[in-house]
Amino acid sequence: MSFLTRGILEPFALDFLQRALLGGALVAILCGVVGTWVVIRGMAFLGEALAHGMLPGVALATVLGLPVLVGGALSAVAMSLGIAALQRRGRLSYDTSIGLLFVAMLALGVVVVSHSGSFATDATSILFGDILAIAPVDIALLAGAAVVGLGVAWAFHRPLVALALDPRIAAVLRLGPRSAQAALVGLVTLAVVASYQAVGSLLVVGLLLAPAVAAGHWTARIPTRMALAAVLGIASVLVGLLVSWHAATAAGASVAATAIAVAALSGVARAAVTALRARGRGSAAGAVDRDDAARAAALDPVLAGPSAGSTAPAP
Repeated sequence: MSFLTRGILEPFALDFLQRALLGGALVAILCGVVGTWVVIRGMAFLGEALAHGMLPGVALATVLGLPVLVGGALSAVAMSLGIAALQRRGRLSYDTSIGLLFVAMLALGVVVVSHSGSFATDATSILFGDILAIAPVDIALLAGAAVVGLGVAWAFHRPLVALALDPRIAAVLRLGPRSAQAALVGLVTLAVVASYQAVGSLLVVGLLLAPAVAAGHWTARIPTRMALAAVLGIASVLVGLLVSWHAATAAGASVAATAIAVAALSGVARAAVTALRARGRGSAAGAVDRDDAARAAALDPVLAGPSAGSTAPAP
């Protein structure tokens, strides 16, 4: 077995790294599907806000010894409902509603964590996640979240496409734009909560957005983009865990940084391919022009002008 192969496979002989890879892959699949819609609809701020909005629930669950995913889910759902209520009854814009609750929930979470006896440990786990601590029960929960997320995305695919084009089109076609918007917010909430343990509340948006952005450089078809985003997300988890193992860095941060690097490299590669294609088209067009000129000259020598070694006609 080569050194390269041994370096890749050896770490995953450990049970906790196998669980981390499997859990991260499930998160990547869910984020690939949901993140595609987030990028298309320009809802990155909502994802960031929900990531911090679940902080009070996660902190309270940590202090009380309850499942953190349940606490985070309840907190994120409460924030989603609060955003909708402020937008409808408070006559505030969508971004303003998100901004207000974003700060309020973040502050409340810090207050709750500050009452814990292990503030630094709890805060680090909440903010940056602990993908290496994923347990078998967490794998089951993540698998369930992925199945639910994929099912909702499939059921609302047509309404979400119409909503992305124009909400008025969705309304005219009676595709339920409000229901589609609520489903999308629910999907974002689900993805953010599911990603929490893998990368933490600070870095969750990286795993949600970066693979979808990278996939968008190569295809415009939504289903293909989702599948490619999921594959790139899984690759980011794999490479991030290997980097964390060999470089002794934080696993969640390594995964998020790898995802961002994949998006950046994808953009550079796409720009290079576009430039090469443009240069190729320019060269082909120039060759066609030269062939046309040579063909015209062969048909009419007068158009060719004086050839090398000949003398121009006297006036």
